[in-house]
Amino acid sequence: MMLPASPGRVKLRAVPEFAQTIIAWQRRHGRRGLPWQGTRDPYRVWLSEVMLQQTQVETVIPYYGRFLDRFPDVRALAAASEEDVLRLWSGLGYYARARNLHRAARIVAAELGGRFPDTAQDLARLPGLGRSSAAAIAAFAFRRREAILDGNVRRVFARCFGIDGYTGSRAVEHRLWKIAARELPQREIGRYTQALMDLGATVCVRAAPRCDACPLAPRCVARRDGRTAQLPAPRPRKPCPERVVTWLVLMHAGRVLLERRPAPGLWGGLWAFPETEPG
Repeated sequence: MMLPASPGRVKLRAVPEFAQTIIAWQRRHGRRGLPWQGTRDPYRVWLSEVMLQQTQVETVIPYYGRFLDRFPDVRALAAASEEDVLRLWSGLGYYARARNLHRAARIVAAELGGRFPDTAQDLARLPGLGRSSAAAIAAFAFRRREAILDGNVRRVFARCFGIDGYTGSRAVEHRLWKIAARELPQREIGRYTQALMDLGATVCVRAAPRCDACPLAPRCVARRDGRTAQLPAPRPRKPCPERVVTWLVLMHAGRVLLERRPAPGLWGGLWAFPETEPG
């Protein structure tokens, strides 16, 4: 369908179906050679999806390799101590992910016979997996026809379909999930899922999106209306909480006293100097 041109706006051309367009793009321009690509092992897919939550690919790659060397399967991870898992995770951030990873591994090993659930609904019951991560694992490992909606994909949909508002709000998120479900292809679900991720991570980026390289440019509402910088809307600002504490550096004979921080909480489960409230 040809949309009428408006003064000062980019004219949109008719394009094939949304899913077909990005699948074809992924074959030619998608990311290649990532260590978790080309596998349908649910353990490896799950590990990568948890590590990639709120973390850049380049940061995750070395951690992913070290984890597989130390914990080659879910039973090995389940048998480890939490301290060993947190030590290997150190520097990757968002440490609740590591604790949930360990808890989930023990559930899979002890209660599920070492076999991961094969549906998004059952995967989402594991600690640390939300709806989108569970769907991605189901799509990649089990070829389930499930919709994903991580941060990058929200941005792609918000721009392409012209969705106003903060994508984390309940109303906007509901609209985006409906779009995600509507655009699912009948086949090639793994490649389609990867295409969405690749497009959001390499082309439809937050700042200075590469619209000239985007396969969705002919149908993108944000590009047509000159609103790529405004869509998606930013998270509403909240006051940043402040907390003042005093760290106690206690040394004796060349040794330093540390205590393990309670979990959950800031740096939960990690070792730090003892602290006390001022006053």
